[in-house]
Amino acid sequence: MRTKNTTLTPRNLTKKSRGLIRSLNRSFVRDDKSPQVVRKTVPPKEPNVCARCGAVFLHKTWRHDHKLTDELLERRQWGFCPACDQVSRQEAQGRLIIRGSGLAKNRALIRSRIENVASHAMATQPERRIVSIDTINSKDDEALEVLTTSQKLTHRIAHELKKLFGGRASYNWSDDGTLYATWEFERSKPKAKKAKQPGKGR
Repeated sequence: MRTKNTTLTPRNLTKKSRGLIRSLNRSFVRDDKSPQVVRKTVPPKEPNVCARCGAVFLHKTWRHDHKLTDELLERRQWGFCPACDQVSRQEAQGRLIIRGSGLAKNRALIRSRIENVASHAMATQPERRIVSIDTINSKDDEALEVLTTSQKLTHRIAHELKKLFGGRASYNWSDDGTLYATWEFERSKPKAKKAKQPGKGR
């Protein structure tokens, strides 16, 4: 018995068939969703414990909350996680420049917020880490340069600073996956007081 061949045209396409076509079309889609710092290194044998930060590589992921059984502890290996290795080489995937007249007065608070965001990120994903925070010269004033192992962490820090202090943030991604971001925080100028007008009839 012959079956009738039908071609999918815009008229006879259903929602289900359209979804199937989209799911099969994987051109230019990256299958590996792991962070950039992990994709650049050869995965170690499991289980592996980082001798610097204590992160554990298990089930193809680096985490601080991986629980090791007695059997896994006996055959664990020591090494260094990709983030610690990247920090030691001072290699960054994200760069954030912080500048503006509001930086000088709020420097300590800004730095504290950066460290809090990074600490929270590291607790859930050890691959996201701060490489360095340095003061640099930018135009006519000083600025802060924040280097991170992850472009997502750089984006998160800039977003959180803008949410807390205001200002203006901009992002520029390069083809190799790195991110260059800036956050400009200008101190608000006090409003000029209106001069009192002499009362009438005096």
